[in-house]
Amino acid sequence: MIAKAKSISHGINALNYITGVSANKKHPEKIFHICDNFLPPGIDPLGIWNSVRLDSMSRPRMKNNLIRIEISPAPEHTRNFTPDNWKQLWQDFVTEFDRQEMRDKKGRQLSPRTNLAGSKSTVWLHLESDSGIPHLHAVVSRLDENGNINNDRNIHLRAQRAAERIARKRGWQTATNIHDINSKSVSRDCLDVLSKMGEWSLDDYFARLEAKGYDVKIRTDEKGVIRGYILKKGNAKFKASELGKGRNLMASKLEETWNKLHPAQDRQTKADSRESDIRPDYAAYRPDTRRVDIVHDDETHTRFISEQVMRVFDDEFDFREVENWAVLINEACYHFAVAMSFMSFLNTPVYVSGGGGASNNDLPKKRDDIEEEIARARRCAAAARSKIGIVRRKGIRR
Repeated sequence: MIAKAKSISHGINALNYITGVSANKKHPEKIFHICDNFLPPGIDPLGIWNSVRLDSMSRPRMKNNLIRIEISPAPEHTRNFTPDNWKQLWQDFVTEFDRQEMRDKKGRQLSPRTNLAGSKSTVWLHLESDSGIPHLHAVVSRLDENGNINNDRNIHLRAQRAAERIARKRGWQTATNIHDINSKSVSRDCLDVLSKMGEWSLDDYFARLEAKGYDVKIRTDEKGVIRGYILKKGNAKFKASELGKGRNLMASKLEETWNKLHPAQDRQTKADSRESDIRPDYAAYRPDTRRVDIVHDDETHTRFISEQVMRVFDDEFDFREVENWAVLINEACYHFAVAMSFMSFLNTPVYVSGGGGASNNDLPKKRDDIEEEIARARRCAAAARSKIGIVRRKGIRR
């Protein structure tokens, strides 16, 4: 059960709306009169408004002279309600509303008890045009029949607390219960998004949530660092600190949560799968490649390496100048093969400084950029030269 309350100055508009007089509604709801308090029978909205205004003349400094209240119980709780049941619900609400005395943390009074029960009011039942979901609308005078003002400080909290108390007494779901249930659903959506993200990215996380229908509001500090976020869906708002377990969906803990959902072994498997999708098939002929027989541990491996890479090796180990060019090119191709992970001897230690690729060196991991391949080839040539050494030919050089 949910309740809202607000003090207003546009009383005649509110009265026209709740009584169904207003012609501005595009899809009129079904509206039924439930009860009045301290008002003559059959009085119309203008008559109620004039009566309240007349009372308010004794309080010229009071700007808002009416309180607008909405009460929305869950439909399943009021399915068989009669008009008398709705009237009793309103009276119970008023009792709980008036019972509250607002105090601060030190016990000082912020707002005295109200007296809605002793004030002019009119109450109407609305059924939504499409769904038929019922809810009560009421308008109450800020002045009670004794001339005292119904204090409107924190009036929205009074309404919420009154609704919570009634719901607990009747064994209904409270707004807090509903919020807790919904937050669990939102948490599942957040974890589902994290589990489907192949790589960690905060922007991707927010984008995927928006794709699920959430409105994401991000809070940043003065340096632009994201410190928190709120998810909205419909009228419901969910702070990140309310979601998940142990606040594991807060902005500061999201990456840690993603890591737990993606163990290192799984992430490596996915990375290998992605790389294999874009890695050329070096065992089969492709245009602009050269067949190379790589000898290692007395075994020969035939592979097809791009002409651009082979030209790097040809230039580095020119057969006209280098006596052991064939051995060096074989060694360089071997390093390149291991770095590109297309040879079967991946566990053989190979040291190529300044790079990455295989697990035992730091050659770049990109496979699809020929410039990266050429840069990698140059480092492989340097590694071969460092390991074997160059034997220069004697005589005339180019």
